[in-house]
Amino acid sequence: MKNFFKFILNTIPRPWLIRLSYIIRPILRLFLKGNRYTDPIDGNHFRKFLPYGYGKQRPNVLSPSTLSLERHRLLWLYLKNETDLFTKPQRLLHFAPEQAFYKRFKDMDHLDYTTTDLNSPLADVKADICNLPFDANSFDVILCNHVLEHIPDDKKALSELFRVLKPGGYGIFQVPQELDRAVTFEDNTITDKKDRAKIFGQYDHLRVYGKDYFDRLRAIGFVVNEVDYTSTMSASDIDKYRLAKGEIIPVVTKPV
Repeated sequence: MKNFFKFILNTIPRPWLIRLSYIIRPILRLFLKGNRYTDPIDGNHFRKFLPYGYGKQRPNVLSPSTLSLERHRLLWLYLKNETDLFTKPQRLLHFAPEQAFYKRFKDMDHLDYTTTDLNSPLADVKADICNLPFDANSFDVILCNHVLEHIPDDKKALSELFRVLKPGGYGIFQVPQELDRAVTFEDNTITDKKDRAKIFGQYDHLRVYGKDYFDRLRAIGFVVNEVDYTSTMSASDIDKYRLAKGEIIPVVTKPV
């Protein structure tokens, strides 16, 4: 099973994977139905989750119903419990929209919801994150998760995110991050996909972010809150929802 999913991830282009997933999700949901684990995004229960990873596979992390990973479920719980995103009218910009969230945000009538990406079939606006076609101070909330590690000029991308966010608005910009690494490592001379996968963790990643990621955000002008949301949860809930204990949610705000 692990080798099969690893082969699929490394062989089929991401836009095709998104389309294929709509076919296989109902089968997986039925096959893995149980009571041990819960996907908080849709409330479905399973006897186990699926493995996931482009290189080393993490067991029991991919939800069979929403195809959410640890970071998606953690973000959903945070947004639902700690923000007014699910109740207050506001304008939301979502980069590289995750399937786990896409239809649910679309169906929230109080949200003015815009999705954007260069390649995703779920994107309303095809755009380069380093040159966005939106006016300054346009959005109340921006979600941009696991995107920046793919962008050669992430500083320019962050500057664009800062530009289009309204003063007083907030964003959540999750990245693959090694918290025991003080300084982000990047080397644009590494172009071989196998080398990138070995060094950066995935063939299309350009860097490994360290703890200085938060300072990178502050250097752009954001106020940063490093939220360790799992520290507010019991060990049984962390296991039930299949979360990564200690994962930090970078919540940024644009000063008024």
